[in-house]
Amino acid sequence: MKNKFVRFGLAALGAAAMLLTTPLTAFAGESAYSYNYDYWGDVLESPDSYSVVKVFTYRDFGLETNLKNPESMFVYEDSVYICDTGNNRIVELKRTGTDGFEFVREIKSIKGTEITDLNAPADIAVSDDGYMYIADRGNNRIIKVDMDCNYIMQFDRPVDLALSSDLVFNPNRLVIDTAGRVYCAASGINKGLVKYEADGTFSGFVGATPVAYNITDYLWKKFASQEQRARMVDFVPTEYDNIYMDKEGFIYACAGGQKEEDLDAETVQAVRKLNMLGSDILVRNGDYPVYGDLYWGGGGGITGPSYFKDVTVLDNDVFVCLDMNRGRCFGYDDQGRLVFVFGGNGNMDGYFRRPVSIEHMGNDLIVLDQLDNAITLFIPTEFGSLIFQAMDQFDHGLYDEAQESWELVKTLDGNYTLAYIGIGRSLLRKGQYKEAMDYFELKYDDENYSRAYAQYRKEWIKNYIGWIIAILLVIILVPLGIGKIRSIRREIDTADIFRL
Repeated sequence: MKNKFVRFGLAALGAAAMLLTTPLTAFAGESAYSYNYDYWGDVLESPDSYSVVKVFTYRDFGLETNLKNPESMFVYEDSVYICDTGNNRIVELKRTGTDGFEFVREIKSIKGTEITDLNAPADIAVSDDGYMYIADRGNNRIIKVDMDCNYIMQFDRPVDLALSSDLVFNPNRLVIDTAGRVYCAASGINKGLVKYEADGTFSGFVGATPVAYNITDYLWKKFASQEQRARMVDFVPTEYDNIYMDKEGFIYACAGGQKEEDLDAETVQAVRKLNMLGSDILVRNGDYPVYGDLYWGGGGGITGPSYFKDVTVLDNDVFVCLDMNRGRCFGYDDQGRLVFVFGGNGNMDGYFRRPVSIEHMGNDLIVLDQLDNAITLFIPTEFGSLIFQAMDQFDHGLYDEAQESWELVKTLDGNYTLAYIGIGRSLLRKGQYKEAMDYFELKYDDENYSRAYAQYRKEWIKNYIGWIIAILLVIILVPLGIGKIRSIRREIDTADIFRL
């Protein structure tokens, strides 16, 4: 089986060959709304995993004024909170049935505090115990209120000697864990997420991004004069664009745009999964790194790699990253393997002009477009539902049912890599190791192939160990027996000669 370095090399050669005959825009899937990548890195059109229910604007909600520069959303049970930043308000909506939302209220002010009016609210989160936390950026604070907007407490600028004394606290995104701790991404703070305890005490920074630098620049900076160093760019971590906390308490953080020169590195971290210690534990076992499109062109003046602006995590651990650059949604499973890609830039339903936030309700997706001032509701298609069904069945130990679901997926898309791997994993769990190896080999899944082969070899040895021992004994003992017989006959013949 080929290792990952060989795969990347072959994929690069294949891409280079295609560059000679195919326009760049085809690589980025610009001719297809939904697509995926095969083992060789080729773009394959795919059945749609999601379909548009409707694009909702302020008129659909019964609002008198349009949204203005909305920045984020938050889903709590059947409610959607939209941070209408430009209008200094938060709009609460309620999901009605499967295909609609209704307006609940506007949140513009807080009761029981000296500064009552919200000023450019950038984000909101609702804790498990029903308290709202608002990143009131224009007022340089995070406030905790109850569901009736009564003030409870606030979280102010962190006090830390490493921060500049003239730094203005501008909280942009926040999440709340089950213990009431607040994690905040703030402008101008590149040391990671600002962490507050439940009582409002600042307790440090968590999950700073690794520093990337060019070795030549590093050596030059070591020997440069003080004036030269002052004119050079510092090697510092980047700020997070967005954060999301999954049901298990892990924080998914988007590091925004990636530099082209860094995309070939295996350590590229467009999105990270942080544990409570701030360490990145995101599994990246896919054929390609988790950074969106593998190739890109310059269609419509849009250039460069994908820009992950936001991320949401479904209950089955599929995390969906929102590419603000080309208006696409990239779904990855818990192993970092690409599940689906859909979307694009445009004015039609299902396309976006500047998508900035993504949330989910069950397996449904909601995307906020900042330029259109609208949200788009997506629901899984038959194809997407079968994929999620197969994943859920496998996670619940229903391997026969999962195999059947993956077979249906394969029927709808014979090129879909995860269907073959899913069938192979089901066969592996059922003890059909040889059959599992065949499916893993078809999609060059060397890791699972090795696991199946190890089990197949163990089973084969167990079944044939008796024969193996018998054959070894025959191979060893028969020559010894023949030699012993010959030796005895030789002694007898020698004895007879002496008698004569």
